[in-house]
Amino acid sequence: IIEETNLGIQRFDIRDAMLASRELELSGPVDSESVAVIIRGILYLQKVDAAAPITLFINSPGGEVSSGLALYDVMQAASCPIRTVCLGLAASMAALLFIARDMLPHSRVMVHDPLISGGVGGSALSVKARADDLMRIRDITAQVIAQHSGMDLEQVFEITARDTYFEAEDAVAAHLADRVINTL
Repeated sequence: IIEETNLGIQRFDIRDAMLASRELELSGPVDSESVAVIIRGILYLQKVDAAAPITLFINSPGGEVSSGLALYDVMQAASCPIRTVCLGLAASMAALLFIARDMLPHSRVMVHDPLISGGVGGSALSVKARADDLMRIRDITAQVIAQHSGMDLEQVFEITARDTYFEAEDAVAAHLADRVINTL
């Protein structure tokens, strides 16, 4: 962004302008790097003004559950209200970060059970330990969906047993989103 001020012509990165407007974005995979940037932004904005709302724009295929849950916990613990807006797609872990918020008309939400990343190998005990951990993560993510959507756990397990996509209006009907918006 190029702006003329009383100090002359100045250049600003668009992310700096967004941060000044209390806007953050998750665009791409949910991973430790992308989550760290958003967490730093939330903590900084909370320090600047602990009550002013923050908007988080999400367009993500999902990603790492542990990184996503770290961001989810920060979003829940922040004193600032955090409004999330789905642009395009909020899938998998990104859907948990988005859930129960605003969607643009042509956005979609996809939910499913957590997936195993990488190959599963090793001893029978290590495979069982990995499976037990995956089921624990499945329970945690299902509880998050249930808490924000009003669904009971049985309903959540039913829709997350496979990749389930919701168009904007369908996501509202399923209580996975609050409303479809036409303006930001």
